Formats: sequence, C-alpha cells, structure tokens
Amino acid sequence: MRHLVSSIAVLFLLSACSSPKDDIPPSDGNSKFMQQTSDLMSGEVMAMAYSGFREGQHPDRGMGARNPSREEILEDLNILVDHNFGLIRLYDTGENTATTLELIDEHNLPIKVLLGMWLRAEISNHEGCPWLDEPIPDAELAANKIENAREIERGLQMAVRFADIVVAINVGNEALVDWNDHMVPLEQVIAYVRQVKAAAPQPVTVADNYEWWIADGASLAREVDVLGVHTYPAWENKTIDEALAYTIENIERVHAALPDKPIAILEAGWATVAAEFPEQASEENQARYYSEVLDWATAANISVFFFEAFDEPWKGNPDNADGAEKHWGIFNVDRTPKQVMQ
Repeated sequence: MRHLVSSIAVLFLLSACSSPKDDIPPSDGNSKFMQQTSDLMSGEVMAMAYSGFREGQHPDRGMGARNPSREEILEDLNILVDHNFGLIRLYDTGENTATTLELIDEHNLPIKVLLGMWLRAEISNHEGCPWLDEPIPDAELAANKIENAREIERGLQMAVRFADIVVAINVGNEALVDWNDHMVPLEQVIAYVRQVKAAAPQPVTVADNYEWWIADGASLAREVDVLGVHTYPAWENKTIDEALAYTIENIERVHAALPDKPIAILEAGWATVAAEFPEQASEENQARYYSEVLDWATAANISVFFFEAFDEPWKGNPDNADGAEKHWGIFNVDRTPKQVMQ
C-alpha cells in the first residue's frame, strides 16, 4: 500500500479485485493452517511495517523526498523497541532505509529487518489500473528499468553490509497484481529474485495480494523461499466480526494452491479512520483485529507484519483528510499510541 491512490480509485480497485469464492466454504475462524516454528521469520509472530514519514514529509514522488531526520527515526525505533517489536519491514533502499539500518547498527537496537527492494513500473498498466489515466511514456519505463537495476544493487549492498540485521529480502511490492500502477512482468520479477538469491545469503520473498498468489503465483513460488501475502478484510467490505475468519480463509487458500512453501503475511491491518468504510474504521476495531490476528498467528506459527507503525498523512488524496490510506498506524502521526498500544 505504498502507492498514492485517490479514495475513488481505492473503492474501484476493491470492487475490481474481489472475486467470488463460492467453491470455498467460509472459515469459522478455526484455522487448519499450521506451520513449524522454524517457518517464523526471525522467530517473530507479530512484526511491523515501518516508514517514518511525519507531517509534511514524504518519499520521492518525482520532486524529491522529504525524509525524517536521524533523531526522528531513532525516536521511532525506540518506540517500537519499547513496545516489543523486534522485526520491521522496510520498503525500499532509499535514504530513509539506509538511515534506519545505520541507527539500528550504531545503537545496537534489538530489531531485525525485512529489507524491501521497490520495483517501479516496467510496463504501463493504464488499462488495468483505475488511477492511471494515460499510458506511462516509454522513456519513463526505460528509465524505471535502469532504476530498478540500481535498486537491486543497493539492496544487495545493504544486505551484505547489515547481514546481522537484515534477516530476509523482499523483491517488489504489489508489482504483479492486475490493478497496480507499477507493474513489472512476472518473468522479470523472477529474474530479479534469481539475481538476489545468487548474491545474498538471506531468504527471499515477494509481496503481493493473496488472490494473485492463488491464481498466478505458481512459477514465482518455485523461486522464492517464502510466500509474501497481503490481506485486507476491511478493504473488501468485511466487518470486524468477519475479519479474522476472512484473513484465515485467504491464507488457507494460498496454502492450498501453493502448499510447498512457508507463508508470511507481509501486510495486514485495520484503519482507524476511513471515509471509504467509516462504520468499520475505529481504534476499537483495530485493537480487536490486532489481538485476534496475534492469537491466531501465534497458534499457526506465521509471521504477520501489521500495517503499520505510524499514520502517514502524505498518502492518498491530499484533499481527503479522512482517507483510509492515512490512518493505518497503531500510533498517531504525533507518535502517541492508539488504543491497541495502550
């Protein structure tokens, strides 16, 4: 969910990417899915998706980034340590990630990292993405391929330099599902995965929507060490009463389709404010979903990267302060804890 989308586009996206599951009976919340404790990433059950952008800060959107300071990132990391998070997910190899890794190393913080390599569009998905109004120019796509190669190289350098901190590598985030704005051909993602696996000692995964893994993930599953799955019941109009069972159903269906690889949930969360689903978005519901997922994940031995650590006002439609994209944090943007962390 690191892309910028409008509220209207998100609603369109969700209706488009949901599919009937008449052949799959609904889960009653009692999961049959069970992994070995050795399948946990770095031995952690509940991990955290992290990017430290605060009010007025943002990643590079074409005009350069406004990154948090070293002091701000260190404050964030100490907050996460104080709340017993020992594993975080970072999304790219930019300055913000480099600083985060350096601070963990310099201060000997008890945090391990799933390191992301962000892949930009290599083909134009303007016919499939609701918020791409026109084709991405060929020159931009060609430049993106060059930048993706640099991203892979930077990530490999980080994985080696911080080998005692980086416990796994994620190649691409939602770059394959059919509604994204930064699509990369499957064969190219596989090539990137092979390049990373040949050069880095850490296990390698790719993060994408559970439906994509079920329908199209077989060839990629043969290449990765872990299946990286995203699941968001709230985006698919599930109530809080349905949320855990639906999350379990998603994972059980991925496992049924691709039974030979361990699974990690690389994004699952619950927004506390959302114009798109106002009746379900609340701190109380976020706390309930977090607690229920934690209990199930502990029993099932699956690592879950809860999305996300801190609210991010830069995301989504700038004219919609109540857009869900801005409000997935378990902490507010001012770093005060929401109910789930109190």
